[in-house]
Amino acid sequence: MQGATEEALGALARRLAPLIGAGDVIALRGPLGAGKTSFCRAVIRASTGRPDEEVPSPTFTLAQPYESSGGLTIWHFDLYRLDEPEEALELGIEDAFIDCASLIEWPENLAGLLPEDHLSVALDFAEEEGRRHITLSGGPSWTDRLVILTEEKERAP
Repeated sequence: MQGATEEALGALARRLAPLIGAGDVIALRGPLGAGKTSFCRAVIRASTGRPDEEVPSPTFTLAQPYESSGGLTIWHFDLYRLDEPEEALELGIEDAFIDCASLIEWPENLAGLLPEDHLSVALDFAEEEGRRHITLSGGPSWTDRLVILTEEKERAP
């Protein structure tokens, strides 16, 4: 998506929310202020069914779990302050990769610990103020879901 507004970013996150399940990893890449936390916040609020849910950035706690309305635990990781990839193991990230859904800001700080089959959401600033470029790419388990997201985007008014 080229030149997406913050509203379009939130709409994409809300369309993604019902498509995620246990074992899914969503890696959010982009510079500071590009909208990674806003995207995570929209996914979590849509998943919990509580649009007013307080979803602070886990910048200092590094990880915060949320329970979806369907019983899925969603972990929101902010790995900006991680010094070594192994520090993520102390957060229980490997267990989250198996039993939960994981939203990961700054996944590049995981190095080789990031599962190969993940959804990558790359955000960057567009030339027009307040707009973002959004690029989605995913491993094999995301192929069909990316098609669904694209089809829904095209049908949206």
